[in-house]
Amino acid sequence: MQPDWPAEIHRELTAAGVTIVGSVPDAGHKRLIELCQADKRMRAVPLTTEEEGIGLVSGAWLGGQKSVLLMQSSGVGNLVNVLGMIKVCRFPLVMIITMRGEQGEFNPWQVPMGENTARVLDTMSVAVRQAGDAQTVAGHVHAALGLAYKTNGALAVLIAQRVIGIKSFQDQRNQ
Repeated sequence: MQPDWPAEIHRELTAAGVTIVGSVPDAGHKRLIELCQADKRMRAVPLTTEEEGIGLVSGAWLGGQKSVLLMQSSGVGNLVNVLGMIKVCRFPLVMIITMRGEQGEFNPWQVPMGENTARVLDTMSVAVRQAGDAQTVAGHVHAALGLAYKTNGALAVLIAQRVIGIKSFQDQRNQ
């Protein structure tokens, strides 16, 4: 039986004292977003772009709150300029990223960013942890939360496409 990784991530966020969760719409994070929305201790903030999330986490930290960003790998390309602010100002940043563009991807537009997400983040001084199976997701999130808030560092947990499930064109038309 596969672990319920969205519920495990939610438990890690709660245990770490995360109170603000920013996200753009993402089917891979759907259940985790719903858990955060239902949690009275958290404020789930819908974002129109990933760049808004950097302002959200920076403001949250300045206001004494812990936060995380949930996004898809294709959104990482939107963050390159604003990640510079995280590095210079040394705000803690935790991103939980569902991967696209990996084996089985139906949409060729997702492939280039999916192949380069880890390199882009590394180039922008974001430490990357890759969760290749459901059993390792919560452990990587736990470690990223601890390290980011102890060191004022930026960390990303990449959740492999095989963990979230392979989408198909048919799936997209039925939603």
